Amino acid sequence: MAADAPESTRTLGLLSVVAPVFNEDELIEVFHARVCAALEGIPFELVLVDDGSTDRTAELLAGLAAADERVRVIELSRNFGHQTAITAGLDHAAGDAIVMIDADLQDPPEVIPQMLDHWRRGTDVVYAVRHKRDGETHFKLATAKLFYRLFDALANVPLEHDSGDFRLLDRAPLDALLAMRERNRFLRGMTVWIGYTQTAVPYERDARYAGETKYTLSRMLRFSFDAISSFSHRPLQLATLFGFLVSLVAFIAIPVVIALRISGSYLPGFGSLTIAILLLGGIQLMAIGLIGEYVGRIYDEVKGRPLYVVRTRRNMPPTTSGGVAEPPAEATQPPAGFGPRAGRTGSGS
Repeated sequence: MAADAPESTRTLGLLSVVAPVFNEDELIEVFHARVCAALEGIPFELVLVDDGSTDRTAELLAGLAAADERVRVIELSRNFGHQTAITAGLDHAAGDAIVMIDADLQDPPEVIPQMLDHWRRGTDVVYAVRHKRDGETHFKLATAKLFYRLFDALANVPLEHDSGDFRLLDRAPLDALLAMRERNRFLRGMTVWIGYTQTAVPYERDARYAGETKYTLSRMLRFSFDAISSFSHRPLQLATLFGFLVSLVAFIAIPVVIALRISGSYLPGFGSLTIAILLLGGIQLMAIGLIGEYVGRIYDEVKGRPLYVVRTRRNMPPTTSGGVAEPPAEATQPPAGFGPRAGRTGSGS
């Protein structure tokens, strides 16, 4: 990771705090209260993205927006996924510095002022690293450690272990991030890939305040493969190498079988033949499936569909800071290098 930039002084005009929300009616009001308390005296906007919630979350978000003009609400037309929901919030963030944080209160908003101190001193990206993770099972901790080791081995992006999506970005790296519009998104890796000066802030991750995690085992596996495939072609190379190794074993076995038959030591058996056929067939199917995963991602990209569709916006100014009109609700994919940012009006302290 890059070290901090030389000492410099940045002045904060507006801080954007972006949080995806999905079925969090038990804690969203507490999350809002803690963000407001942690950022007292700091001009900020809270961009909350409702990722197709089916409980009372949308109703509560509407109430928060009506009571607090700093709360911007973006309701997506359906559930598009955690990483896409964060992207929707980043697209609409207007701040000089932008914080990504989950609304489940495992990542404490009280760490944000410390991240801002690093930003003011010149660091472009400040990522939070979990040195303690309360409320998580041994299985979750073990699989997380395994994921980071696999990512290190297969990808060529130096991702800090135990870092998540909780991070702060300056406007310049955010614009670079928003120019990357791929569908299978791994934001913590993308924020490392863009470069700029980066530094870590350690913190203790709390247990979930209420409700249940939305990341089931199947979603975790899919997210892990999306992360690796987004930054590495090595799984395809490993499949090719494995195929060559199996072929080499087969070629070596041919003269061995001939020699055994000549010497009269060969024992024909249906079982060994069946095992060999199943082994080779299984390897071939695995390789084809792996290639299919990459081809499927190519297919998703070439369709050119927007990353998400917005149903409703609340407290969102009608124009961007650059004077460009907000896109209509269904037009959600900005041109490369530009994000549809909201204006800076209505940002209280």
